[in-house]
Amino acid sequence: MEQKPTFWVIDRIEGDVAVVETAAGKTVELPRASLPEGAKEGTVLRIAVDEEEQVRRTKKTRSLFDRLRVD
Repeated sequence: MEQKPTFWVIDRIEGDVAVVETAAGKTVELPRASLPEGAKEGTVLRIAVDEEEQVRRTKKTRSLFDRLRVD
C-alpha cells in the first residue's frame, strides 16, 4: 500500500544543525550532514516510507549475518 509522502521544510541552519519544520508544525533539529546535498533554508524535504528499500536492506543484512554465522 503506497502512502502519501509528508513534507518538511528546512527553517534555518545553525552551524552543523538544521532546524526543520514538520508537517505538524513542530520543529526538529537534524545534523546538517544528514541533509541531501544542496539542501538549504527553505528546501522542502519529502519524507516517505520506502518499503522496497527496506526489504532490500533487510535481505542484505541477513546475507551478511548468514556469512558470519558459525555452525
